[in-house]
Amino acid sequence: MHHYIKNEYFQQLVRGAQTDLFVLSNSQNTVVAITNYGARIVSVKVPNAEGTSTDIVVGYNSIEEYLNATEVYHGAVVGRYANRIANGKFSIGERRYTLAQNNFPNHLHGGQKGFHQAIWTVVQQNSTSVTLRYFSADGEEGYPGNLHLSVTYSLTEANELRLTFEATTDKDTIVNLTNHSYFNLNGVNSGTILHHLLQINADYFTPVDGTSIPLGNLAAVKGSPFDFTESRTIGKSIGAKHLQLIIGDGYDHNFVLNKSREHELSLAATAVGDKSGIKMEVFTTEPGLQLYTGKFSPRKAAPLENLEEERRSAFCLETQHFPDSPNHPNFPSTVLKRGDVFHSQTIFKLSTIA
Repeated sequence: MHHYIKNEYFQQLVRGAQTDLFVLSNSQNTVVAITNYGARIVSVKVPNAEGTSTDIVVGYNSIEEYLNATEVYHGAVVGRYANRIANGKFSIGERRYTLAQNNFPNHLHGGQKGFHQAIWTVVQQNSTSVTLRYFSADGEEGYPGNLHLSVTYSLTEANELRLTFEATTDKDTIVNLTNHSYFNLNGVNSGTILHHLLQINADYFTPVDGTSIPLGNLAAVKGSPFDFTESRTIGKSIGAKHLQLIIGDGYDHNFVLNKSREHELSLAATAVGDKSGIKMEVFTTEPGLQLYTGKFSPRKAAPLENLEEERRSAFCLETQHFPDSPNHPNFPSTVLKRGDVFHSQTIFKLSTIA
């Protein structure tokens, strides 16, 4: 761990609830730090190709910094609906619901007080896993149904960080959960991510309008800057004069993952740090993956260090259902029916290449 991530900096009363830091480790010298403020990943330290411990997740050193941050989603579980809902409106059957337009004119990542700001309850923890639970009351942020949800982070000896989400509701609702970690596989504070290699197992993506809401069609990636079917650098086409890249100020798009069947746990993406040799494979049961290359990424700084912010110094691979799915019947459904169990799994498998 960074010598400056101290447990006591994460032990604070926030809105009357206690926050804390939970550390997972394995024999591969991988160390993962989780806090129950937003159920977030604070840090993932993994050996690089030379064996040097490298922190690959952007985070802050205290709860105080998370509370005051301008980028509020770092490492957090976002919901009740990750990504955007057009004009903050959706229907389930005949019932119409209105949500906050906190990313005007759209609803983003659960609203003003999404799950990223919640203090989650720790229900299980040991040296390799932690389970956090949250109760989202009927009507919270405008969503229907009392939602009971949990996320389990577990670190295996195969160097996999496994995320398992489960949720139930007493009223039909919509659920779309993701973890919003910002990665730099060369190590936080190491500069740009534009030379990282990235491969995404997707033949299509969902193009968006000027407010980042899907148009509804699936566009083939072949021959476009969105073609990551074979490994290429993130920066290769990021500056191309392509309307979608202009809208996203780089990549901020949902890729339609190739699946042989629904809910299949399959390889979604592989990223490699060009300097570190650290390789991250992302497996998920989710149908989509949002690639976000960051318009800005505040960096983790030790006390007394004043590192200037650098554009494109981290990227997100958010496993998810598609944006605005409730308003697109042709997209995989995000409706969770009363009595059904929502289940989703994502795995970040870490290794090195020579």
